[in-house]
Amino acid sequence: MPTQWLEQREPRMGGGGQQTESSEPAKCDGGGPDGGRGGSAVYTWEEVQKHCHRSDQWLVIDRKVYNITQWAKRHPGGIRVISHFAGEDATEAFVAFHLDPNFVRKFLKPLLIGELAPTEPSQDHGKNAVLVQDFQALRDRVESEGLLRARPLFFSLYLGHILLLEALALGLLWVWGTSWSITLLCSLMLATSQAQAGWLQHDYGHLSVCKKSGWNHKLHKFVIGHLKGASANWWNHRHFQHHAKPNIFRKDPDINSLHVFVLGDKQPVEYGIKKLKYMPYHHQHQYFFLSKLLNTFLESHWFVWVTQMSHLPMEMDHERQQDWLTMQLSATCNIEQSTFNDWFSGHLNFQIEHHLFPTMPRHNYHLVAPLVRALCEKHGVPYQVKTLQKGMTDVVRSLKKSGDLWLDAYLHK
Repeated sequence: MPTQWLEQREPRMGGGGQQTESSEPAKCDGGGPDGGRGGSAVYTWEEVQKHCHRSDQWLVIDRKVYNITQWAKRHPGGIRVISHFAGEDATEAFVAFHLDPNFVRKFLKPLLIGELAPTEPSQDHGKNAVLVQDFQALRDRVESEGLLRARPLFFSLYLGHILLLEALALGLLWVWGTSWSITLLCSLMLATSQAQAGWLQHDYGHLSVCKKSGWNHKLHKFVIGHLKGASANWWNHRHFQHHAKPNIFRKDPDINSLHVFVLGDKQPVEYGIKKLKYMPYHHQHQYFFLSKLLNTFLESHWFVWVTQMSHLPMEMDHERQQDWLTMQLSATCNIEQSTFNDWFSGHLNFQIEHHLFPTMPRHNYHLVAPLVRALCEKHGVPYQVKTLQKGMTDVVRSLKKSGDLWLDAYLHK
């Protein structure tokens, strides 16, 4: 999930760095804060990893050590997304989320306190250095081949078909009234336009359409604010946490189900052992289908099925400090490509490619997919592709499995 961590003139995430939710300390090893020792100091990974608390946050980008403790509160994308990398190497996330990393590095300079000692590896927590280097080489190829550049006509036509559906639906109601048949037809049209607007605002929010961040922000606010009635800042501050740490408990807000569901294999057992029963979780695969009014019912189900079929059945865990490729592939899968699947999902059937390259325009996902698959095969990283039917079926199966795990732990542990 675009974002620009430090860019002040053209911030990549929504305006303002205010904290919208109370932030919990990152889970990590090590003790409390130490002061910085100046830009010429050298540090070990063990020293860096101690600074992962709400009041004491360091991170590493390209072997440079930065103290972001105070900056995190003013971060344009919100305090949480940058704080999720406290005590860690944030190089891959930094590059993935910024349209112009070299420009943003200007704003990193005042935060620089030193660098890693020459004897320290470039990767933390024993990450596979060869895999990290190979993925960077893939990213360099993607950039050199222009796959991060959008085709304006594609997105113009996409916006046009959304506005046309909205106008037709309102026109039908104006001319023909509110009979049951017209109401049903208009509900289908509005649900379609709203769902497609959801995918389009996602494109603008990721800054993957326009060359200038400012235009992406303006169009994002128009689509999500005026067409969908939601907050662009709220979406940015939540969605980029999801991209930064997908399927990581306490860091990915998309799997914070507020006790309505228990997800994955570990959370249900944790709830069961603690005898937590806010809902009858062994029936969650059934009450998952409950919804509201007709067009909201259609749109909400459309949105939820598309967004969850690539994540919910995948692995969920607490923080494991994996490299970018491995973390994203363990939390995401693809749905087979077809003209219908591309349109129906807003090209998020290529969820893997979207997560690896969040600023890439969606019409290029299918071009980079074979390169990503080859890299995954080289390093033995599972690359999952499902049919649309299996993707939806697996959502229900995963909820059923998690509910059964909770019931077993609740009754017997």
